[in-house]
Amino acid sequence: MARAEKQAAVAEIVESLNESNGAVLTEYRGLSVAELQQLRRSLAEHADYAVVKNTLVKIAAKEAGVEGIDDLLTGPTAIAYITGDVVEAAKGLRDFAKAHEALVIKGGVLDGENLDPSQIAKLADLESREVLLGKLASGMLASLSQAARLFQAPLSQTARLAGALEAKAQEDPSVLAGAGDAPAAAEEPAAEEAAEESASEE
Repeated sequence: MARAEKQAAVAEIVESLNESNGAVLTEYRGLSVAELQQLRRSLAEHADYAVVKNTLVKIAAKEAGVEGIDDLLTGPTAIAYITGDVVEAAKGLRDFAKAHEALVIKGGVLDGENLDPSQIAKLADLESREVLLGKLASGMLASLSQAARLFQAPLSQTARLAGALEAKAQEDPSVLAGAGDAPAAAEEPAAEEAAEESASEE
C-alpha cells in the first residue's frame, strides 16, 4: 500500500472512531464474503462493519485518543463502528456470532471505556432504547391516569353532596334559610345560665 493510501486509510479509521458511539473489534477468520455481507446488512441500522489492517488501526487509535485496544489487534480484524443503538448493535453481533462460530468478538470501546467480550455480552442482554422509552411512556401514562382519577374522585363526591343538598333544599327551604339563625338560638340559653350563676353567687 502506497504512503498516500495508508494515510487516507488511517484518516478514514480516525474519522470512524471519532464519529461513532463505540467500536467492537472482531475476528472474522473463516467467514465467507457472503456471510460478511449478511453481517453488514444485519448491523446496517446500528453499526458500520469494516475489515481493517491492524497496523493502521494502531496508528489511527493513537491519533483518535483511543487506548487499550492494541492487544486486540491480532489476526484478521474487522471493526463494528456503532452509529446507532449500542444495545441493538451488540445484540446483532452476539446473535451472528452464535449462528456463525467463525465470528469472534474480541472486545471494544464505548464512551472511552474498554469492554471485554463478557461486558459486550451483558450489553447485548439489555433492553433497547426504544423498549425502555416505551416502558417509560407507559409508566408515565399510567401515573397520569391514576393522578386524574385521584383528582376526579373528590370533585365527584363534592358534586354528589351539593346535588343532594340542593334536592333537600327544594323539599325543605328552611334547611338553608334557618342556617343563619342557629348561632343566635344557641346564645340565649348561655346568657340565661350566666345570669343564674351571677345571682347564686350574691
